[in-house]
Amino acid sequence: MSDHLIEPHNGTLVDLLVDEQEAEQLKKESEQWLSWDLTQRQICDLELLMHGGFSPLQGFMNQADYESVCKNMRLNDGTLWPLPITLDIDEETAQNLNQGDKLALRDSEGVMLAALCVEDLWQPDLTAEARQVFNTEDKEHPGVANLLQNTNPWYVGGRVLGIESPRHYDFTDLRRTPQELREEFAEAGWQKVIAFQTRNPMHRAHFELTFRAAKENEANLLIHPVVGMTKPGDVNHYTRVRCYKAIMSYYPTNTAKLSLLPLAMRMAGPREALWHAIIRKNYGCTHFIVGRDHAGPGKDASGTPFYGPYEAQEMLQQYQDELGIKMVPFKLMGYVPEKSEYMPVDEAPEELEVKHMSGTELRERLAKGVSIPDWFSFPEVITELQKTYPPRKERGFTVFFTGLPSSGKSTIANILLVKLQELGGRAATLLDGDIVRKHLSSELGFSKEHRNINIRRIGFVASEITKNGGIAICAPIAPYEQVRQDVREMIESKGGEMQLVHVSTPLEVCEQRDRKGLYAKARAGIVKEFTGISDPYEEPQNPDVTLTTTEMTPEEAAQSVLLHLEHEGFIGPAR
Repeated sequence: MSDHLIEPHNGTLVDLLVDEQEAEQLKKESEQWLSWDLTQRQICDLELLMHGGFSPLQGFMNQADYESVCKNMRLNDGTLWPLPITLDIDEETAQNLNQGDKLALRDSEGVMLAALCVEDLWQPDLTAEARQVFNTEDKEHPGVANLLQNTNPWYVGGRVLGIESPRHYDFTDLRRTPQELREEFAEAGWQKVIAFQTRNPMHRAHFELTFRAAKENEANLLIHPVVGMTKPGDVNHYTRVRCYKAIMSYYPTNTAKLSLLPLAMRMAGPREALWHAIIRKNYGCTHFIVGRDHAGPGKDASGTPFYGPYEAQEMLQQYQDELGIKMVPFKLMGYVPEKSEYMPVDEAPEELEVKHMSGTELRERLAKGVSIPDWFSFPEVITELQKTYPPRKERGFTVFFTGLPSSGKSTIANILLVKLQELGGRAATLLDGDIVRKHLSSELGFSKEHRNINIRRIGFVASEITKNGGIAICAPIAPYEQVRQDVREMIESKGGEMQLVHVSTPLEVCEQRDRKGLYAKARAGIVKEFTGISDPYEEPQNPDVTLTTTEMTPEEAAQSVLLHLEHEGFIGPAR
């Protein structure tokens, strides 16, 4: 492969950490300032700002830079930069801030990490930002969903004065700053370094791809996985890092290095690929592997991909000379049994079989306890995945009932609880709506906001039960689709699974069954915001189970759920 040598480790790094004396002075002064407790995403951004991973940025973007980046992928001074790096704050904090103030930035424990010198304060048009940055307003896109649903209404921009780095207690030997990596490359004599970005475990195809890329470019290799925020549902970074560590021994000695990147991904496709390349250049890399649909979030609800398969490669190809980092295209690798080796798919002879295994198939094999072929992955990697993802019969899970008041949810849930306890093997806990309100949410009312808070509390408890191998049975009304989806994501983010059961009982039947007289009070206007009468019930779009209780007894309904759980592999044969 023809190549030109790019001067290694070039470009000035921004270092925003102040010296110890100034840090102590800022801490004293901060007693008179407002404070902001950073979110996980904001902490990721701050860490990369302070250590130069986001060079040449000197802090969170001001309004001029933000608007220029959204529209033109350039800072206001013309420097190429594809994604906004912003600090969003709530209304109360914004109303008490002024230009020229300093804002203390703290972690969740109240430790002051940095001071922000307030330069700009404005209310962004988040929908316009979604269109410009992600090229869509579709909330099926996780980056768009986070932007539109989780972003505070005000942005504050200005220079950052770093006091101390966020604290990490995991894999500390693998967390290197841009300057540290540059120095290690220089000490080892690594002039050409290819970076590999990943948010997934690496298997044999990834190993072959990266090994060939390094060999063809006569370069060393940096495996640089993201361990900040990735796509909801991804394998947790603890498991992934154990997999990466296991695979490193397969590379020739002194040719590859593993280091972790505390990045909060946006899943912004082509723009994100460009962003990743800039970050890797700051870490001292000269080449960057860009894959098919790099940093893409997948498909929308209609099955259409958000980005074209090669848009990211095309964008980086367009800007690589300006950036000073060379793109290495990702070659799709497949296993050819006849040759007992991996080959680029487009180079394999047509008459030969080429094998692949999708992530979905891998997850199903793990869930069912089915063996995974040696050609697909290394045994050490599979062992680590099996630790985190044992067969479904050994995992915790959540059964989440939803339906109108008096639809029969609690009765069916109680019967299911007894049936699961009869089976034994895992502890089962019932989180009934009324019980949770009594013990966890007694201070809440029945507004939409308060009901959503209550459901999210149920979801949090269920996620903890599930994460620790137990069974959570939830039986609230949960009338809103979005909060039900939030609960599912909460559970899945901790490695669990949720089965949504819609107790589909008609409104008139629920009224007839109502022993508390709440429907009558709601129709008389005595009880306000009552689901099904004065407040809507949004039927689930894709429930895992639908129970028509007018056609079955509660015992039959519980047995239907039990049989479904057996069919999906969560429990043994139902008796």
